[in-house]
Amino acid sequence: MLGHLRGAIERGTYGIGDKLPSEAELCRTLEVSRPVLREALRALQTMGLTVSRTGKGTFVVADAVQGPTFGDYTAGHLMEVRRHIEIPVAGYAARRRTPEDLARLTGLLDRMDQEADPAAWAALDTVFHLGLAEAAQNPVFRRVIEEIRDALARQSAFLNERGGRREQADAEHRAVLRALTDGRAPDAERAMAHHLDRVEATLTDLVRTPRTDGPAAAPTRAARPATTPGPDA
Repeated sequence: MLGHLRGAIERGTYGIGDKLPSEAELCRTLEVSRPVLREALRALQTMGLTVSRTGKGTFVVADAVQGPTFGDYTAGHLMEVRRHIEIPVAGYAARRRTPEDLARLTGLLDRMDQEADPAAWAALDTVFHLGLAEAAQNPVFRRVIEEIRDALARQSAFLNERGGRREQADAEHRAVLRALTDGRAPDAERAMAHHLDRVEATLTDLVRTPRTDGPAAAPTRAARPATTPGPDA
């Protein structure tokens, strides 16, 4: 579904400034449920291809993906900061963690294993990364992670919905926790670096490669009614 709509935008079937058909029309044409469609529409906005205007609809604002945006931050900005903060945080946490820190982090990962709701899992993911910063025993680290917490949750949800990252992320988190439990700072830093490498690789794949699920043919421009928004849209 996402690949179908993204491809239609990139091919120019829907041009910059065009309004996408209504949700009801897209559901009928593409033969999908409204929740599936809304997930795809959210992903298009995250990729910067569309914008939703309350009461007016969804409009195309770009014809190529430059990079996902999560809240106030682009994926590139997040990854740059995360590498400079979270890798050393993991090392400090391995040196300074307390038994209470380890118990809290273990409990979080156990809850994530059992969590069925993707949004709740993404929220717990951010709590885990915040817990690592707390275990590093430096309030500045915690403040930085707290600042980007909402963006991290959005990024996590996006990667799980579109990239199937949950199982891999769970294993990567466990590797970080094992290094913390053993007090091995270099291993903790390597485990966090690997985790961030995989996050970045998945983001890159999603940006470069349109998904091809859904019908192969998009409606032609001629077949659509003129829906370009006026200057007040």
